[in-house]
Amino acid sequence: MPDLLWDDVKNFFNPDVMGPLPDVSVADTSIDDWQAVLDLVRSRGWACEYSEDGAVLRLPRAGVMLARGIEASVTLSVWPVPGVLAIFRPYAADSIDFDVDLRELQGQVQLNVLCGFLRAIGRRLSKPVLFAPETATGHPVLGFDVDADRVVLLADPHFTGS
Repeated sequence: MPDLLWDDVKNFFNPDVMGPLPDVSVADTSIDDWQAVLDLVRSRGWACEYSEDGAVLRLPRAGVMLARGIEASVTLSVWPVPGVLAIFRPYAADSIDFDVDLRELQGQVQLNVLCGFLRAIGRRLSKPVLFAPETATGHPVLGFDVDADRVVLLADPHFTGS
């Protein structure tokens, strides 16, 4: 059974309501947590591309990536499946932040992919993974709940942005 049903959450996936690139984050992290995510990407065989100032490079260890992220425009693009992209922005060790494109996440199949991706990261780190409207501060609408061991709703599913 899926974590969430599309009909219950489709309002959260409307780019006009949420912004096209909602924020996904894991708080209270460390370099070790970042390395665990990099190791997860490798172990799952997810396609990825690491770049610094637009130049594609070999994916370094987390400590190196975070140090470079302070000085350069660093991104880690991860495709858990073709057509679904998560863009990580390693600015600091204390938070793992990434964006997903809502235009790619339309329907139950893609929702299941997103939930699986959030669940895999949350399980690996044993931490909540929160999904919030673009540039929202502290108002996640769904996320991986460690105790429930699944992605759950964190806001009214009839949210319209008004």
